Amino acid sequence: KAQLCISDGVMTSENTSRVISYKTVGNGTDEVTLYFDGRLDINGSYEVIKPLTSMLRSDTPASLTVDLEKVSYLDDFGVAMLATLKKIIVKSRGKFSLINGSNNVKAVLALHRFHEMEPDTDLFGHKSIYRRRDPFTWLGEVAVGYLNELKFMLTFLGTTIFSFLHIIRHPRSFRRQDTLVCMQSTGVEALPIVVLISFLLGLIMAFMSSVQLRQFGANIYVASLVALSMTRELGPIMTAIIVAGRSSSAFAAEIGSMKISEEVDALFTMGFEPNLFLVVPRIVASFLVVPLLTLFSDVFAILGGLIVGVGMLDLTVNGYMTQTIKTLSLFDVFWGVAKSGIFALLISLTGCLRGFQVRGGASAVGRATTSAVVTSIFLIILADSLLVVILRYWE
Repeated sequence: KAQLCISDGVMTSENTSRVISYKTVGNGTDEVTLYFDGRLDINGSYEVIKPLTSMLRSDTPASLTVDLEKVSYLDDFGVAMLATLKKIIVKSRGKFSLINGSNNVKAVLALHRFHEMEPDTDLFGHKSIYRRRDPFTWLGEVAVGYLNELKFMLTFLGTTIFSFLHIIRHPRSFRRQDTLVCMQSTGVEALPIVVLISFLLGLIMAFMSSVQLRQFGANIYVASLVALSMTRELGPIMTAIIVAGRSSSAFAAEIGSMKISEEVDALFTMGFEPNLFLVVPRIVASFLVVPLLTLFSDVFAILGGLIVGVGMLDLTVNGYMTQTIKTLSLFDVFWGVAKSGIFALLISLTGCLRGFQVRGGASAVGRATTSAVVTSIFLIILADSLLVVILRYWE
């Protein structure tokens, strides 16, 4: 094993020509500068990490500056060593900084997002230790995190709007084939589950309402209740929730996987606009197929209510359908379809946004997928609540 000795402020390895010097500036160990010379690879990092961490932990300086001017090569192991040094200093509430790195060294550091690493995470963004924080620090970090997320969201939304404007000016840039593929996965493949759940929901609603209505001889109004509630509220909401569970999570997982494998960066390098290439087809596909799914949901929910009405309430098919048509208006149907279009925009935008926010490894993709579904469902309920209030004052 390589042995490092300290002499006159210079640490020299016995079996290599690598030299690491340090100097103290100010009072005691207030400021320390480390000068690296050579290759910070698996061999070089292994040789110096133990003596350096031992030195820093025994007498942690208030500020540590690492000079990388003479570093000729830096790999993952070298970045891991620098991250360890940074963790030691920041845990002691000190200041850590890197200076004078070459372009190649800066590129490797940027690839690992070294400057964005928290002191309690490793190279892959995983929490490595528990760090106690006072409430004010925690509150500030949460507030800054939300502000950064808001900034990213507004940037993403603006970029998406400009992508649509670009398509309006250059229609040939619209990726029709990708849109058709997304329409199939979002709409056609979701049709069986939407139909089944809507049918069972209509059947349950008719059965539960008939228990009360038959006491007053108002069996015929089961048709009105099922038709009106499904077309205005439950049909669009249930369809949107199903699509959020299937498609919003899929959008986040697909784009997130491309993000961590650097395929998104490759698209940008090759001259493709990522939003135009990945986001626009998914938004257009969702906006087109979710209203159609809502119509199927309404039809099969009414069919479920019809089975209960005919089988349990002694209603005729003609009587049930006549009451349904008498109750519904075109406005009720189109209102539900319009709401489902709004829900589709929220679902697709949320899924794509969470996908682009992925950083780290496979666990980050899982978190983004979960967040996309939860956020989409919350926005669906919130938007529906606002639309109900608008409709109440409109009528």
